Formats: sequence, C-alpha cells, structure tokens
Amino acid sequence: MDLKDIKAIIDLMKKNSVSEFELEKQDFKIRLKRGMPGNSIQSEDGGQQMIAYAPMPAALPAASGDAPAAAAVAAVSNEVDIKSPMIGTFYRTPSPDAAAYVEVGTEVNPDTVVCIIEAMKVMNEIKAEAKGVITQILVEGAKPVEFGQPLFKIRPL
Repeated sequence: MDLKDIKAIIDLMKKNSVSEFELEKQDFKIRLKRGMPGNSIQSEDGGQQMIAYAPMPAALPAASGDAPAAAAVAAVSNEVDIKSPMIGTFYRTPSPDAAAYVEVGTEVNPDTVVCIIEAMKVMNEIKAEAKGVITQILVEGAKPVEFGQPLFKIRPL
C-alpha cells in the first residue's frame, strides 16, 4: 500500500464521516483515526488524522486492552458482543438468494462464520471468535458498519 492509497482512504473517511479505519493484510497493518490527539497530520479541512502503520508480528496475543471493559459488561450482562473488525458493508448471507449464516438461537464456535463485511471490494468472512448462542442481531443486511461496532450478541456456553 502506498501513500496515494492511504490518502484515498483518508478522503473516503472524511466524505463518509468515518472516525476509525483498520486494515490487516498478511504482514501489513494500518489503522487510521480521525480527531485523535497525538501524532497527527492536519488535513485541508482542519480535521486531524492519526496515521500509524507497522509490520505485524507473526502472532498476536489473544488478550486485548479492552479486557477490563469486556469484564465489566459481562458482569452486568452475560452476553458478549461480536464486533466489526473493519469498516465496510455488512452482509448476513453469502449471496442474495442464500440463507443467513446465523439466526437468533444459532449455536456458534470460535471458527463459525457469522457474516461478511465488504471492504474495498473484498468480501471478508467474520468469525464468532467465541463459543455461544446468538441472542441478538444488531445490524441489518447491506448496511454500512464501522470499526468496533457491535454486530451480534452471544450468550457464552
């Protein structure tokens, strides 16, 4: 990915009022955030974009910095969110005439595909990453989603 591609993504973020964007591809990772303090670049309209990218390590630890927040949510409710790992268009089915990947009441495993998110003309399969039962579907099909937006709620088993 070159600077021209990054600038095009930033322009799309401004045009669509997207505050955060993340892309991971093999050994490359880029995360863009708008309106964040710190290392930033001033854009023509005065907004800020934080740009950080680096090669990804061979393996990432399973725990994330959001573990305390997730534990607090789990204490209030036994349900866990399946969140969007990227911005794009959410699809519940692999094709317009196919059945949905999951419905409310479907039991899922960590490797169960729950939906597809189309980003930059690439269809990305999103997996449950947890074992449980789908309790809520939070997004309608063919609707745009943002990075970190909850897509489903599951009750862990």
